[in-house]
Formats: sequence, structure tokens, C-alpha cells
Amino acid sequence: MFTCILSNGVYATGDYLPADAVLVPPQPRQEAEWESGAWTFPANLAMSDLRQERNQLLSATDWWAGSDLTMTSEQTAYRTALRDLPSTASPSLDSDGQLTGVTWPTKPE
Repeated sequence: MFTCILSNGVYATGDYLPADAVLVPPQPRQEAEWESGAWTFPANLAMSDLRQERNQLLSATDWWAGSDLTMTSEQTAYRTALRDLPSTASPSLDSDGQLTGVTWPTKPE
């Protein structure tokens, strides 16, 4: 079964591929839009993905900052580097909608 776009811009799905159809690769993410023969993503989506992943990594280390614990300098540096990522990274999305252009800090042991 194929997914395609007909010459009038209508999406079609089926086993028959009309002569005026353009084969469309599977949509990589829900936010993707087919434009000029390729999937495109909203401009702010890469930064949004970066913030979401960064927030998950910070949340996983929140316990380090408990009142009965003292963070090592490596732990403090790691959390600071994570918080700084939105201003230091240049995130983008590849053709599959995966985040690229981000160098994630290494989590200390």
C-alpha cells in the first residue's frame, strides 16, 4: 500500500499509484508537514525538543540537590551545563525528526 499526493494536492492511500502521484515517505513525526517534496518541521521544534530532553535529565538528578546531600563539583558542573544548553547549543532536526546539533554534557558517576 502506498501513500501519495495527487497533482491536485490530495493525499491518497491504496495499492494503485496514479501517474500524477508523488510518493510520500512516511511522516517522521506528527508535527511534520509535507512541503516542496520534503517533510519540514516548525522552526521552534528543535529547541522545544532540546528543552524537553534537558528537563528530563535535570529531573533525573534533582535528588543530588537534596538538603541532606552535598553535590560534588562534577555534579554541579553537569547540572549547570544542562541548564546552559538552550543558550549554548544550536539544535536542529534531521530528516527523521531526530534532534541533532547538541553536545550533551557527560553525566558524572
